Amino acid sequence: MQPHPIDDPMMLAPPPRLDEDALAEVLARHWGLRGRLAPLGGERDRNFRLEREDAPPLLVKLAHPDEDPAITDFQTAALLHLEAADPGLPVPRMLRDREGGTTRPHPTLEGRSALLRVLTYLPGRPTTDPLRAAPALGALAARLDRAFAGFRHPAEQRRLLWDLREAPGLRPLLAEISDPALRRVTEAALDRFERLPPLHGLPAQAIHNDLNPHNVVVDEAGQPCGIIDFGDVVRAPLLQEVATTSAYLLLPGTDPLLAVRTFVAAYRAVQPLPEELVAQLPVLIATRMVLTVLITHWRARLQPENAAYILRNAPGARAGLETLMNQQG
Repeated sequence: MQPHPIDDPMMLAPPPRLDEDALAEVLARHWGLRGRLAPLGGERDRNFRLEREDAPPLLVKLAHPDEDPAITDFQTAALLHLEAADPGLPVPRMLRDREGGTTRPHPTLEGRSALLRVLTYLPGRPTTDPLRAAPALGALAARLDRAFAGFRHPAEQRRLLWDLREAPGLRPLLAEISDPALRRVTEAALDRFERLPPLHGLPAQAIHNDLNPHNVVVDEAGQPCGIIDFGDVVRAPLLQEVATTSAYLLLPGTDPLLAVRTFVAAYRAVQPLPEELVAQLPVLIATRMVLTVLITHWRARLQPENAAYILRNAPGARAGLETLMNQQG
């Protein structure tokens, strides 16, 4: 049996350090690629944008050395499946090296081996207007999930901290919240989640599981034009995909669920979702915010030097959580 992901050391381990000159040489020798490596952010992986003079940029990813190679392969296989199932779907594509492979081991400065991959880089900016993006996002998310149907992988049953089904196991982290009011509303939301029928009982398939505003890029008109970062892909119910995405669509004001309803309607026009499951969404959306509050407070205590960055989404999660809990009574 897999341990609870709260015990996963990768949640706290920094991304690997690399010799960028050596990395550039490997990219030239095995992929025939040259350009300037510009560092990008990443929770676990080491990421770069390869900027080329006469060609579009590319994404260079090195998986964390502690990550099970089967998980890295799961992510790669997921993208290869999507490429075959829906060639026009706006997601990154894997670049094969000169031998036809998609992954190569690469040494880190810590003397370990990281798995190196090269992908297409999707241009665009993070989503900033949920209401404008909601209709197209609903259709795009449903299209993604339809393309994922039938995809299987030996590592698909991974346990992931950012999985709604793991929420009950995060109760010990309530002690990390020093604000009594926030702790009470977080605990109440957990209680409501545990009164729902278990998500484990619903039919499951591969889902993206993290369609947040930074993973759905939009064009100049504010319309979704790409889905990136498949690091949290997992086999789970479609309802979890919808709930997780909806957690980032709450609006200020008197009708906070307006964009959520628009997104869900567009999703259901492509991918069926029974009404009795849709009715559970407010509780599940609140549960995603519970994960944000608990995980970020926990990690901020363990990494105080990086607390400001880790807690950047916590205020929004708290506001949304309080709004939902007040509406649910």
